[in-house]
Amino acid sequence: MVPSLWDQANGSGHDISGTFHDRSGAVAVAELSSGSLLGDALEELRGRSVLLSTDGQLATALLMLELDGLARRVVLCTPDLRAEHIVHAATTADSDVMVTDRVAAREALPQLSALTPAVRPASTSMTRRASVETEWILLTSGTTGTPKLVAHTLMSLGGALPRAAPGGQRPVWSTFYDIRRYGGLQIYLRAVLGGASLVLSHAAESTLDFFTRAAAAGVTHISGTPSHWRRALMSGATALLEPEYVRLSGEIVDQTVLDNLKAAFPDAGIGHAFASTEAGVAFDVNDGLAGFPAEYVSAARAGVEMRVEDGTLRIRSRRIASRYLGDAVAPLEDEAGYVDTGDLVELHEGRYFFRGRKTGVINVGGLKVHPEEVESVLNADPRVRMSLVRARRNPILGAVVVADVVLAGAAPSAADGTATAASTDSLKEELLDACRRALPAHKVPASLRFVPSLELTAAGKLVRANA
Repeated sequence: MVPSLWDQANGSGHDISGTFHDRSGAVAVAELSSGSLLGDALEELRGRSVLLSTDGQLATALLMLELDGLARRVVLCTPDLRAEHIVHAATTADSDVMVTDRVAAREALPQLSALTPAVRPASTSMTRRASVETEWILLTSGTTGTPKLVAHTLMSLGGALPRAAPGGQRPVWSTFYDIRRYGGLQIYLRAVLGGASLVLSHAAESTLDFFTRAAAAGVTHISGTPSHWRRALMSGATALLEPEYVRLSGEIVDQTVLDNLKAAFPDAGIGHAFASTEAGVAFDVNDGLAGFPAEYVSAARAGVEMRVEDGTLRIRSRRIASRYLGDAVAPLEDEAGYVDTGDLVELHEGRYFFRGRKTGVINVGGLKVHPEEVESVLNADPRVRMSLVRARRNPILGAVVVADVVLAGAAPSAADGTATAASTDSLKEELLDACRRALPAHKVPASLRFVPSLELTAAGKLVRANA
């Protein structure tokens, strides 16, 4: 049996020295050596399928250390899940108990016995003993429809992650992600297995408040989606941090956001990674350039094999999930063992570039438009911080392309400081001209408007709802 997360974090010549921080305070991981958030009731969960639903991330961060190797299955639920999706998760995963501090979860599943975690570990008489290889269940983060339940093991999630060197300098990690989603869970495991500390975010917290806490805790390594980072750059809060490493994942990474982050953090390494809940982590790119080298596909790297078929990236490795839970779900892998990520890539001058999701293509009179391709042109203008390109119904073409743009600074204004229709129209026309120079006519937005902000999903990605 694979050693539990606790055993791996507390073995191999180093002691547990990390601390988890959130808005309410901090808890040293070592407190679990003689304590538990569930006290002696923790033993009641041995061999069971546990649905884990807490409001904040701190309790979940500690409980995952407690439950791995003890529970047969742990279902990680984010607090934004609708009631019917919580019920679906519990039913599909055959959960017979939940650990929660949320009234909404109890009301959705009154038939399940429930344990409430304490705020801090309380002393317990139980002996930590791993007896099973726990199955970790993550829910896909689609914005519509019922989420799929993806089954991982600790080996598929963390087997390729670095471990702490005895006596070595350990980073302080942080992430915009929720650790109950794949991207955040990877950062959580990096911290735990590396003996490092971790600063947790909160969905209701401003970027300024989050960065203030991160700076106070001495964060050295931090991750998020490109949309997270564009918001951070727009907030001005990046001046609070002096990280050694900045990581992006979850969305297409364009050259503009990489360059802007390098300007904000000139002494930091800037890297981006590709991963998905089903396929796991495929690769990291740390050369400062968007896309990834073609040789990543032509030869296996770190046990990961990739190929491009019908324009989409496919991945085979020991990091992919074991299966979907549920009878009415298609197989996760094809006959050759590859996962189709659904992400479209295109080779250009020895480098592959992401073009968008296969399911996100806009059809303009029979011609295809990838929204991300148009956004990349708009975002390249230094006056633009972020943009969203979407479809708008059209009776003749079926759909046309429209764009919402968030400016990096104030709206264009007259000499007296007041915004004018003429100055605004002038900037719009300049941005549309840039699109006309770079793109075929059917990809140029039919209309463009300036907006104060763009909505993000709970996973930190742009909400792509068509009008």
